[in-house]
Parts: sequence; structure tokens; C-alpha cells
Amino acid sequence: MSGENQHERLGRTATDDTAPGDVQEYDVAANIRSYVIGFVLAAALTVASFAVLHTKLIWAPGIGMALAVLAVAQMGVHLVFFLHITTGPDNTNNVLALAFGVLIVSLVVIGSLWIMANLDHHHMRGNEMMNQLVPPLHGGPHAILAAYTPIGAK
Repeated sequence: MSGENQHERLGRTATDDTAPGDVQEYDVAANIRSYVIGFVLAAALTVASFAVLHTKLIWAPGIGMALAVLAVAQMGVHLVFFLHITTGPDNTNNVLALAFGVLIVSLVVIGSLWIMANLDHHHMRGNEMMNQLVPPLHGGPHAILAAYTPIGAK
């Protein structure tokens, strides 16, 4: 049995395989239904994120992981229902453009963190800079005040 015969036996064509947010034909009702489902799922995930923060059902150190999982789910909902990124052959350019955008944003964020860490590592602290500008006087802070007091003032 070939793949075509199996589809014919089931009464389906090869184009019946669609993703949740994918619309084959331009149908206003189907588009609105897709956007409403996406909106409800996105709102539910947003409410769930706030609920995770204020509940005692999740172990406190696990809250960050729960929020990360909900964030990935939120991204998936947006990609499928609003950006219509599916596994169809006509979405190859959209997926490549999305991957390129993620690459560029990742390079900018990682590069910025790398530069800031390098600057922090090589940056002189305030007390080190002051020691280079003004040599320390022996005798503590009173010696510094005495060194800068005008002559004749007591």
C-alpha cells in the first residue's frame, strides 16, 4: 500500500493535514475562529503566569522554571495562531526568517552581555582610581584634612 492509497481509503487528500492555526482557504469565519482561539489561549497562559507567582502549590525555587515553561507555551501560541507558522511547505521562508531574527537577537544580547562583563572585569574600582589620582597620606583622614586646610585657619 502506498501513501496515496491510504489517503484515498480514508477519504482524505494530502492537503487535509493542517496545523491548528493553519487555514487552507481564505475563510473569514475560520480566520476569526483561529484568532479567538489564540487570544483565549494567550490570555489563559498570561493568567496562569500570574497565578504561578501567587500560589503556594509550586515549590518556591521551581517558580522560575514554571514561568519559563509558560513563556515557551505562550511563544508557541503566538507563532501558530497569530503568525501562522506551521509545518506546511509554503511556510519555509517564514520559518527561515524567524530563525534568522532569533539568531540576530541572540547575537546582540550575548554580545552585549559579553562586552559588559569584559568592561566590568577591566574596570578600575573607585578606591583603586582614587589611589592612583591622589597618593594616600599617612595618618588617616585627619592628615588629609590638615593637608588641605588653609594656612592660619584652625
